[in-house]
Amino acid sequence: MARGVKSGDSSASLLSELRLSSDKARFAGTPTKGHVMHRGACLCGAITFEVTGALPPPDACHCSQCRKQSGHFWASTDVPRAAVTIHGADKVTWFRSSEKVRRGFCSTCGSVLFWDPIHRDWMGIAMGAFDSPTHVRLAKHIFVASKGDYYELGDGVPQHER
Repeated sequence: MARGVKSGDSSASLLSELRLSSDKARFAGTPTKGHVMHRGACLCGAITFEVTGALPPPDACHCSQCRKQSGHFWASTDVPRAAVTIHGADKVTWFRSSEKVRRGFCSTCGSVLFWDPIHRDWMGIAMGAFDSPTHVRLAKHIFVASKGDYYELGDGVPQHER
């Protein structure tokens, strides 16, 4: 059964697997030589995040859950949990959309930021929440058999039924 979970609840203990920090000064300035840092935020800025390292090519999910969550389709990149730092984690509300996945959004502005497959060592982060430049291009469309009937895919990116 799906339910909303505030990040401070004991049932949201997976959040502790992420490197959480309110010390933004630790990431101020230019990353050290050889280290890439990508930053992003929700619409209101209550939640910000950093991802250390290059971003893997994103995919666009057209399944019915992602379409309902995002209002269209969900484009995200999958990054190692150890590479993610979330500031304002107390503003993340987690919605358990299935037995295997929870989705994180800002409790203030509603921006959907995270797709978190429970018991995995990675998580998806919304491409639209990253500051530019990201230096990546969409790699594939997935679950196109479930896509909305109001649009066509004609960007030349590989399409997968599931």
